[in-house]
Amino acid sequence: MTIEVEWARMTAPDLRAIAARGGALAILPAGSLEQHGPHLPVITDTASAHAAAVAAARLVAGGPDPVPVAVLPGLWLGLSEHHLPFGGTISVDYAAYRAILESIVRSLRALGFARLLIVNGHGGNVDPLAVATRELAVAHDMPIVATTPWFLSPERLAAVFDSDTMPKHACEGETSVMMVIAGDTVKTGKLDEAMEQAPAPVQSPAGFSRFYSFSERAPVTGTWGDPRTASVEKGKRFLAIQAEALAAAIRDPVLWSRPDPVWRPGRGLETTAGKAD
Repeated sequence: MTIEVEWARMTAPDLRAIAARGGALAILPAGSLEQHGPHLPVITDTASAHAAAVAAARLVAGGPDPVPVAVLPGLWLGLSEHHLPFGGTISVDYAAYRAILESIVRSLRALGFARLLIVNGHGGNVDPLAVATRELAVAHDMPIVATTPWFLSPERLAAVFDSDTMPKHACEGETSVMMVIAGDTVKTGKLDEAMEQAPAPVQSPAGFSRFYSFSERAPVTGTWGDPRTASVEKGKRFLAIQAEALAAAIRDPVLWSRPDPVWRPGRGLETTAGKAD
């Protein structure tokens, strides 16, 4: 029997029972609502993050040492302004995004959940999540971890790719995963069209940061990477690798230690081991 892990499918008493157990974990899939070329739906990042989160939760919810876990509905708002030139995109700024995340954290704390894992599916969320999770963990005295499954187990993921060695955007990887979880939304007849790029994409110099519109990365179709080699079989392998990496992280005690209360009055007079000399 499959253990239910999806928040939206459970009742309030179900969730109260999970929260009451020691170390209860909430997982928030974080994605976007943005263009994904002519062949993938705009919900791709949210859907793929949710699928990886649910698969990981099912791995840790069973077995001899089960983890009390619930996967929230995917957060479909992200920082996606760089995709606006292609249409179909809704974006928020960092202030709004952080406020949404803080409201979720406050709610989870009030409900009794002990920790939060944010499973991210959108590149534009990586930096904002890195800052927000550090701030919110300390402010709310709660272990909060954010990760992007496409960046985990890079060697294993690279071995699945044929057209590339890493995920890009609306590429072989994302297209394969969507073939598994929402195959009816993938327009396979548009895969050749997705590769019709001209002029050449802008290549940014390494080590520098500035704003790039995705119209510079993928000037015509909004596709970065080659989706033509995607398949259901690859999608299943991608998801399995991501779920296993997330499950290992959920059980890693180093990730889930209590945040150091660095803003506590007098904290600067101490070291981690105790009072300073």
